[in-house]
Amino acid sequence: MPFSLADVTRVAHTLWPLDGAEDWDTPGLISGGPSQPVHRIHLAVDAVAHTVDEAIAAGADLLVTHHPLLLRGVTSVAEDRYKGALLSRLIRAQCALLAAHTNADVVADGVSDVIATRLGLVDRTPITDSVVPGTGIGRVGRLPRPTTLGHLAHTLLALLPATASGVRVAGDYAAPVTTVALCGGAGDSLLRQPKVLAADVYITSDLRHHPASEAREQALCAGGPALMDVSHWASEWLWLEPAAAQLREALPGMTVTVSDLNTDPWDFAVVH
Repeated sequence: MPFSLADVTRVAHTLWPLDGAEDWDTPGLISGGPSQPVHRIHLAVDAVAHTVDEAIAAGADLLVTHHPLLLRGVTSVAEDRYKGALLSRLIRAQCALLAAHTNADVVADGVSDVIATRLGLVDRTPITDSVVPGTGIGRVGRLPRPTTLGHLAHTLLALLPATASGVRVAGDYAAPVTTVALCGGAGDSLLRQPKVLAADVYITSDLRHHPASEAREQALCAGGPALMDVSHWASEWLWLEPAAAQLREALPGMTVTVSDLNTDPWDFAVVH
């Protein structure tokens, strides 16, 4: 007997509990009937035209994305607006849509934990505290062997899928690095966290000019981390395969596939 969408939703909310989401977030089931059968699940970071087409072409009954399609309020799902068009295509194809966002960031083996694991960080803890031990936004830990900022940047570049923005760094190429703080996705809100300030480098995405400039100047004045800015999509894409493995284990016999489509919004960069 196949799993129902309600069964799969319960598993997803066990792996990534909704009460772990930030107050502003909107994870969970976005569309689909609880009783509809699910034989195949497809995972992607974003619900965009290409990943929706990919899920439908693969015969998926459920598209699980990291980013919620309806994160901010909408007043129309008319098909001349892209969110309405995507939902309509999914509904017609009987492919449900579910998002696991900040609730998948905070857990063990979540988005930031996966990056920390790939970098080999030891003795790692969340940057922000949570009522559940070992959970919270971001991670901080030690590299198994000290390195330099430049070498770590190259290691990170090789670890992540290729994007137009690559890895941008604020700091001395030869600076020694032992302690690393990181946050998958946009993380400039954590720049003043004590664990970030105590690290040798902070890795995150979407660093804006003023927060990055102020953090750099403060580091020159009184000490603080170097900064590495990576693609938002790339930092979160690493989580998809571990998430798929968790779903396969929890749902025996379920076919779970992972999108390798690049949904970073930038296509190319021109530099001097």
